[in-house]
Formats: sequence, structure tokens, C-alpha cells
Amino acid sequence: MTAMTPDDVTRLFTRSDGSYLCARWGRPLAPIVFGVEDATLPTIKGALEAVAQLAGLEMAETDPELGANLMMFFFRGWEELLAVPDLDRLVPDLAALVARLSETGANQYRVFRFDAGGAIRACFAFVRMDAAMADLPAEVLALGQAVQAALLWSDTAFAAESPLALLPDGRPVLRPEIALVLRAAYDPVLPAAAQDPAHALRLFARAARG
Repeated sequence: MTAMTPDDVTRLFTRSDGSYLCARWGRPLAPIVFGVEDATLPTIKGALEAVAQLAGLEMAETDPELGANLMMFFFRGWEELLAVPDLDRLVPDLAALVARLSETGANQYRVFRFDAGGAIRACFAFVRMDAAMADLPAEVLALGQAVQAALLWSDTAFAAESPLALLPDGRPVLRPEIALVLRAAYDPVLPAAAQDPAHALRLFARAARG
């Protein structure tokens, strides 16, 4: 495992308020994407499929309960979300969230929903295409969003370093240590959700075995 310690794994799931929380999907991914050109859709789908395959997570055309359970929105300004029909029913306090994200200048945000056992049942991923995001190649943007939707990582997990690396030919891949942690989190022996930091030690042990 590339230069990662148990403390490093713990930090990936320790939130800014100090709490530990790791959760994985408890159902197949059924994604839908808004706000991109048709030509970009295969790139996003390919990134989601690659991450799902790594994790051993199934993908489906539809979710029997929600229709689509991973909704990805790409847009220019946060206020555009207020015009999306019924989004305020899916994301509580949407207006307040939009105001906060606009004020802080955020360019991405994810809202997760969980089932009774704590596993992820839905994710709403919002990406504001500011200058930084617009400068990213589509493959980099898509893979970065895919990996961040695949698990409930800490809100600070990738603040200092991207989960991605670039191959010599410029193609993006997950950093090896992040790929190992992601795959370990989907080990059926581990719980779908955990709030005890000792869970990170189990993750580390599995990831270290490769």
C-alpha cells in the first residue's frame, strides 16, 4: 500500500467536526446526469463503471425505489439549482444550501441519503463549472466525481490532494492507495456503515493485503 498508514486511512473518513463515518452503497448504482453535452455522457458513464467494477458494486438502469439514485448535476451557477423542478423535495433546505455554497464560492458538493442500516441509498452530486473545473479534462472531472460518490469520504479527505493520479500518457487513474481503500470498504465482511474509528484499522489491514 503506497505510503499510507492507519492514521492516513482514519483521516479519509474523519469529518471536520471530528466524527468518524464511513458508508458504502447498499444497492446498485442507477445514475442520471444533467447539464452536460451528449458527447460527454459516455465519459461519465465509463468513469462510474470503472469505479463500480473496482468496488464490486453493481450498476443498474433504474432503482426500484427512486428511479435514479445517483443524480449528477453540472451547471454554471448555484442559483440554477433553484429552477430544477422538485429538487427542493429531494434536497431539504435547498435554498439555504444554495445561498451557503454561493457565499463560500464552492465548486462541488454532495448530498447523501442513507437506508435504515446506514448504507448509502442515494447521492446528489453538484458540480459548478467554474474556471478550475472547466479547465479539467472531461476524464479527470468524471473520474474524480465518480470516486467521491462511491463512498462517504470525509468532507476534508481530498482537500489537500486529489484522489487521482495521471499516467505518463495523461490518462487519469485512482491513486493506488485510494483504489485499495475503496475496494477494502466494499469487502462484504465489513459493515456497510461504521462510526467507530477502529473500522479504519480493518480497512487498512485489508487494503494493505492488496
